[in-house]
Amino acid sequence: MKIPERSDTQVHGSRSTLTRRQMLRLLATGAVTAAGGALLAACGGTAPTTPPGSAPAQTSTRPLTPTFYQWIVDLHPSIPQVNSTFEGLNFQIAPVQGFGIERFVAEAKNQESTWDVYVGMTPFVEMSQLIKADVIEPWDDYIPKDVLDDILPPIREECTVNGKLYSWPFLLDVIGMAWNSNLTDKAGITTVPTTWDEYLANAKQVVDSGAAPYGATYDARGWRSLAPFTHSLSTNVYTPEGLFDFTSEPAVEALILMKKIKDLANPDILNEGTTDGGVNNTPDEGAFAAQQVAYYTKYFNAPLRFAQTGGFSDKLQMAGLPRFANSQGGTVFWTTGACLFKYGKNKEKAVEYMRALTYNQQIWKDSIAGSPTAHPGQLPPYKSIYAEWEANKPDWMQPFVALVREQFERARAITNHPFGLTQFVIGKPFWEEYLTGKESDPRAALQKAKDAVAAEIAKAG
Repeated sequence: MKIPERSDTQVHGSRSTLTRRQMLRLLATGAVTAAGGALLAACGGTAPTTPPGSAPAQTSTRPLTPTFYQWIVDLHPSIPQVNSTFEGLNFQIAPVQGFGIERFVAEAKNQESTWDVYVGMTPFVEMSQLIKADVIEPWDDYIPKDVLDDILPPIREECTVNGKLYSWPFLLDVIGMAWNSNLTDKAGITTVPTTWDEYLANAKQVVDSGAAPYGATYDARGWRSLAPFTHSLSTNVYTPEGLFDFTSEPAVEALILMKKIKDLANPDILNEGTTDGGVNNTPDEGAFAAQQVAYYTKYFNAPLRFAQTGGFSDKLQMAGLPRFANSQGGTVFWTTGACLFKYGKNKEKAVEYMRALTYNQQIWKDSIAGSPTAHPGQLPPYKSIYAEWEANKPDWMQPFVALVREQFERARAITNHPFGLTQFVIGKPFWEEYLTGKESDPRAALQKAKDAVAAEIAKAG
């Protein structure tokens, strides 16, 4: 995989009997607070005192019991290496697939928890709901100061609510651009697009030349397309309440862009995914892996993985998300991390585990260099790790790490809100009326999306 000089994943598990609409309602009201996790697809010191409102950090005869979202285990094969250093560890897969995670909340209502820590939480997805339902507590009174201070500042801000750190970050994802150079070479393209106009022109040239059936694709879920495309014009697109402003001018321009790309994309681009409630194993992934499309915008781990699946990793190139003319550009980042169950039993031991997990060099080597299992390309959240790599560059280091770090610096996280993820699920059918031609006015389509979200918020009280 080559980087130009310019600067979720399939999961497995049983399904819940809740319908999509029921889950959205429960998610928004906080009745099933961790539901957003199924839609996506974050240490030493003296013994802490128990913070006000927290369950006592008691000594337990129960072994440390972490629970993981399945996809993390699937993509990071060295997690067992960490587990082997914790004697008696009761490692489990979380009951979160297919919207089936209401158990977290049900247990908290009984002031109990089967698990001590959940690794799989994304702040904008479910963190606010978990806090509201009193399922989790902050890490602040447990996490060592050196670790807290080591977290990259934008990530620390993403993981913080009311001055408290609720997510211990683990895996960093940033949305950017990739392309299959085998196809662009056939099309006679020699330049890297830096603006969306150039991107569209190159995608059209791919189709017109016959190099591939389709020029470009994206993931149609709003947090993976509408939001980052909007950020590429401006990141100041959130209301004072923390909602995405669907009717802002940058959002309108982003939707118009989505339609232009759709006209050059695989025809099933708007279809739901086939796993995890429709949000994973999405059409864009299959089209890129099958070399049916040249250009691709998604979190960088997607093209890395699906180029590996398609057997063309040596032809994969990546760069930052294009920008609109006369803008500085921007994108979206998020982290997947861990939350601490309020009624868990082994809180100090959970801190030891999370420190060992998130600083483990073999995990980062596998993620960056790839392994026979996968090539996720997800990056660590710590300043010290990057400083060490800069001072002593590992022989397995890949050029894309510098690219992702650079893009992270101009990225913004989606604002935390009880409807942080749900707003995009609610609004999608309405803005897609413009993409399909049912509605000719992008502003009208986005106004419908905004109104639908407001109506759901009103119902939730």
